[in-house]
Amino acid sequence: MNNPLIKIIIEEDGNTTYQMATFDIEVVARLTGGIAPTISYMYNDNDVTDDIRAIRFHHDNPASYIEDYSSFQQMLYEKEQRAINELYETLTIKPKNMSTAKQLLWSFFLLFLVMLPVFVVMLIN
Repeated sequence: MNNPLIKIIIEEDGNTTYQMATFDIEVVARLTGGIAPTISYMYNDNDVTDDIRAIRFHHDNPASYIEDYSSFQQMLYEKEQRAINELYETLTIKPKNMSTAKQLLWSFFLLFLVMLPVFVVMLIN
């Protein structure tokens, strides 16, 4: 397997083991069209998205031959969730750092704002 994210370790007794070369992966989520975000993986300013896909979608289960794959996968999952949450936070119109009561008032204000044209049409007729 020729993947820059996997390092091959040959132990003193001649056994070959595989480990993840790094856990320092940056995860970026973007909206490129549609409703599902596109997730990209960066390492040392290089796009390693295809390398991570090659590991994840290999015909053998990566956890069966890479020693620390489960912790690597857990780290990626957490970073993916954080990236998606940050993306959606930038797209929301809800003001940040509001108390529960203010969030409720904000929701009613938005509902009123959306329904205002309906109320105007009802008053005219």
